[in-house]
Amino acid sequence: MLKNNFKVALRSILKNKIYSFINITGLAFGIAASLLILQYVNYELSYENFNSKSDHVYRLKTNRYEKGELSTQWASGVVSIGYLLHENMPEVESYARLMRTSSIISKEDREFRETNIYFANSTVFDVLGTKVLYGDPSTALDERLNVAISESTAIKYFGKSDVVGETLMSNRTIPIKVSAVFADVPRNSHMKYDILASWITRAGSREEQFNSVWYWDGYFNYITLREGTDTDELMVKIDELIERQWGDDMREEESWMDFELQPLSDIHLYSNFIGEAEVNGDGDSVYALLGISFFIILIAWVNYINLSTAKSMERSREVGLRKVMGSLRGQLIRQFLTESFLVNLLAVVLAFGIVALVLPSFAQLTDQPVTLELFKQQGFWLGLGALFLIGTFLSGLYPAFVLSSFKPVDSLKGSSLANSGGGRLRKGLVVFQFMASVGLIIGTYAVYEQISFMRNQDLGVDISQTMVLVGPGVADSTYQEKFSAFSDVVKGNANIENVVVSTAIPGRAVDWNAGGIRKEGAPSSEGKQYRVLGLGYEFVETYDLELIAGRSFSKEYGDEESKILFSRSAIEQLGFSDPEEALDTRITFWGDVYTIIGVLEDYHQTSLRDNFDKLIFRLLPNTRGYFSIKYSADNTQEVIKLAEENWAKFFPGNPFEYFFLDDDFAEQYKADQQFGTVFTVFSSLAIFVACLGLFGLAAFMTTKRTKEIGIRKVLGASVSNIVNLLSTDFLKLILISVVLAVPLAYYGMNEWLNGFAFRISLGWYIFVIPSIVVLLIALATVSLQTSRAARANPVNSLRSE
Repeated sequence: MLKNNFKVALRSILKNKIYSFINITGLAFGIAASLLILQYVNYELSYENFNSKSDHVYRLKTNRYEKGELSTQWASGVVSIGYLLHENMPEVESYARLMRTSSIISKEDREFRETNIYFANSTVFDVLGTKVLYGDPSTALDERLNVAISESTAIKYFGKSDVVGETLMSNRTIPIKVSAVFADVPRNSHMKYDILASWITRAGSREEQFNSVWYWDGYFNYITLREGTDTDELMVKIDELIERQWGDDMREEESWMDFELQPLSDIHLYSNFIGEAEVNGDGDSVYALLGISFFIILIAWVNYINLSTAKSMERSREVGLRKVMGSLRGQLIRQFLTESFLVNLLAVVLAFGIVALVLPSFAQLTDQPVTLELFKQQGFWLGLGALFLIGTFLSGLYPAFVLSSFKPVDSLKGSSLANSGGGRLRKGLVVFQFMASVGLIIGTYAVYEQISFMRNQDLGVDISQTMVLVGPGVADSTYQEKFSAFSDVVKGNANIENVVVSTAIPGRAVDWNAGGIRKEGAPSSEGKQYRVLGLGYEFVETYDLELIAGRSFSKEYGDEESKILFSRSAIEQLGFSDPEEALDTRITFWGDVYTIIGVLEDYHQTSLRDNFDKLIFRLLPNTRGYFSIKYSADNTQEVIKLAEENWAKFFPGNPFEYFFLDDDFAEQYKADQQFGTVFTVFSSLAIFVACLGLFGLAAFMTTKRTKEIGIRKVLGASVSNIVNLLSTDFLKLILISVVLAVPLAYYGMNEWLNGFAFRISLGWYIFVIPSIVVLLIALATVSLQTSRAARANPVNSLRSE
């Protein structure tokens, strides 16, 4: 019997080639889209899953308050908290403490600037799940000037993996001993390091201070909790510890802090705070794409239901004949479910072919590795099997019941769905399809508008035609003279406008955070937190920052290093509403006194996701963080060659590393652009699948009304009259879809845009333009079929009457 069902199902598929093609293609694209998105989501959700203890590991996020108001939130927070919790809380099994640094590392003639270096204690391997290949992980970082290096780093410097006991040089002057080699940190880790240096190298004789202070931020603290620990109860105990340890001191400063436990596996998708180890993902975007995959496959299933019920008229005689010959309703239901099973099976096979074809391009688009890990998971195959069976039953059960319910007499007379309610269902499903499609297209347009807004907004700082060199890691007492000579030589070229130095550059967060800054003579409780940017002369002019009061630093004046500049937001935090009033104010900064000589307009130091930083600008002409070269040449290669030649001359041995500032600034929007592109691709696929079904439905409904069209043409109806007649019903459904989709899309996109400090407003055009586009696409899809029927010779359709 089963064999016969499959034979009949295959015969039906081959007989109705167009409708079978539409069903199988629509389902295949829907399943392929879902598989690709699941691959993306699976990778995003896989962060830290290589760590067997990840369910019990938490990062301590530091929240700082001033006069009761939240002022800053630190991913890399207070230095001592991990140690104190381990010493005072039996629930804390172990802790790891890390701080990022960088250095020029060399071995004979091999020399590189390493930026993924962290000071850490030995428990870091166990807490963060790093596998040690060579060496003893329990003691590897116990001694001063000991380092553990990754396997790829070992091969880079030594040409082999087992290099325990070997020596490297840091900044050419400090020998460091390799005490362990660990496996490369997986890409799906929120923190990637190539070298781990012993914590005692950083702390030295200040270890006791590092274990007790409450005012040094910039350190990552992780704790492993024992099995069965109640995190809510632990947080209460942490608050009590803070009160005992620092309560009096913080109250005296009118400052406070508390902590949050961030589950290790949540950091990548749900953490965007000061001092993150790297740019993290966006959980909302990930789940939005997961929702899109659900809608796409649902739209494909709706196509199958619509076309199957619409085709019921053609199959009604088949059903009647089968019933007359003795077929039971259950047998008919099994027959139609077999057809649904076969269509879904063919769609799954085709979907895997599509996935295999586009997976490399999709991986490049999402900046993820090409991996088949998803397809190796038992849960994936169980999920796919469940999806396949659910799809088979959802898309096949209703048509099966509708078709099998026909009465033989009615069926053989040609009656069909007059009393089945199938027409209402089809209309409802079409409305659902296009409601989802319109919502996705509106979302795509809103994402595009927000990204365009961020990329084209006036930043308040000129980042064009700027090449940035990473400052020399190794320098001596003659650095200032060498920089001046380097600058003079480079500026001697007619294409170079200026060369300036700074501790940070636009597009990268200002890492120097300073607290306790207040007016001279004010109590310590008046102290506020600011970001501090150190810079050389002419930085303000080179970057075209707007001076709204006072003046900038100038060599024409004496004692400039005791002067300071504030941004507009910074002086407002200091208590001034008028920038002019802030001039000549003396402030206390870590025990020293500075005079405000100028106020700069706020500008976007980082992306428009973030609000304006409260910035202080200190004159530090000896800093060597970044060299900014402002040029006017069209031939950038000439500028690069000029800088490289003089770099080798004045800073020999230091790696020459450069980037262009506009490109670097745009990197901040890379994740948003990727999301926008992926969103656009799959939204377009959703509208394509929906239109595919609409095309098939329009083709069938047009065929059904062939004789009506012929009669109308004989009575004088024009082609446009008939096209309007046949299209109107469909367009009404699309309009209903638009009306339902707009408020839902507004709510969803407004929630997404709330994640940006600077955002677009959701104007009418964001909803009207996509709606018109969808209406035109739907009209074109329907008209393609209806116009063909309207132009047909009425003699052909009425010949048998």
